[in-house]
Amino acid sequence: MTRTCLILLAVLTLSALGLVTSQHHARKLFAELAQEQERARQLDVEYGQLQLESSTWAMHARIERIARQSLRMRPPEAGRVEIVDLSLPQAPAPVKVADAASGAAGKGVMPAAVPTVVPAAVSAAVSATAPAVIPTLAAGKKTP
Repeated sequence: MTRTCLILLAVLTLSALGLVTSQHHARKLFAELAQEQERARQLDVEYGQLQLESSTWAMHARIERIARQSLRMRPPEAGRVEIVDLSLPQAPAPVKVADAASGAAGKGVMPAAVPTVVPAAVSAAVSATAPAVIPTLAAGKKTP
């Protein structure tokens, strides 16, 4: 009988120690959870501040002011702007290189302006209905 009591006492002691250990571990984990939740709140606040700062830095008026003042940029004159509609790409007429090089009159003369080939990735990114504005150089004039 005393032997069973001793065994029960040992089991009870081990059970109590296990309970205390698990409670201590649970409290430690809860404290870590609270710290991590506080850190998440701080990161959310910082993220909001960074978004606000990013939108401030990217404001059109600010960029234009810096371009005008620091970089001395200006919009092109109306005569140097050409509107190109990218929705209807037109291939240039075939040109005979030998005739164009020899300067034969009336045979395969190269066009005055050769259209630029736009990569598929760029043309896909541009809306099919919106024309693009591309500055062009007037013949014989150099840019400042």
